[in-house]
Amino acid sequence: MKNCILCETDGAEVIYRTGTWRVLLVDDANLPGFCRVVLNDHTAEMTDLPIAERTALMEVVWIVEQAVRDAMQPDKINLASLGNMVPHLHWHIIPRYQDDASFPDSIWSVPHRTIPENSLAMRKQRIPSLRNLLKKRLYERYGKKTQL
Repeated sequence: MKNCILCETDGAEVIYRTGTWRVLLVDDANLPGFCRVVLNDHTAEMTDLPIAERTALMEVVWIVEQAVRDAMQPDKINLASLGNMVPHLHWHIIPRYQDDASFPDSIWSVPHRTIPENSLAMRKQRIPSLRNLLKKRLYERYGKKTQL
């Protein structure tokens, strides 16, 4: 597809990459710990993939989700694969907190509140731990030969 942002750029910090997918840590000031798992090939839907590839991709999503839960200690995790704006298969792994700007609505909803600065600062302090935990778990599962 022409002009696909996920084909042309990573758009965030690459934590781990294989020939099939990549894990990104998104720099979002209001959502520290927001990650994406992006399929490298331009594919729009999960059902466009053979079952084995779907299963393998979801295993990565689950590894990332657990690392985000462990490092960021959110009240809830949101998993989303929308692709309405970018029809390139990718999963959002989003830590959610009861005091985040849009909770309990989606992160794309109109904000209800301002996030308390101390809460945001505490979450931002957890990012180095999240980065290290993601690398550790992905390297343990997939090996160091595919690291950056």
